[in-house]
Amino acid sequence: MERQVYLERVDRCLERVATWLETFDPDEVDFRTSDGVVRIEFPDGQSFVLNRQAGSNQVWYAAGARAWHYDWNDTKGTWVDDRDGHDLYANVRATIEAKLGRPTAAMG
Repeated sequence: MERQVYLERVDRCLERVATWLETFDPDEVDFRTSDGVVRIEFPDGQSFVLNRQAGSNQVWYAAGARAWHYDWNDTKGTWVDDRDGHDLYANVRATIEAKLGRPTAAMG
């Protein structure tokens, strides 16, 4: 993938997740963004991290003891796991729901 296309797609991805995280009460789920990183923080001190990996044209996501690498899939028009093909956004939502112990709103 051309570098500029990758950067545009990954920036949209990080922005989409950050916009969704804004819907949470910051006492329940807070987040910080910096250049190419969204750090999701919980009151117990645990953090999940979503970040761009420009060298590999991927998005990486770490939640607890697990980590995933996502590639852009033109057919699906989204970021998919490089092992089993699951959707990045669905996984971010699922891991946060598991952490909170409750369902959350869909990511727009």
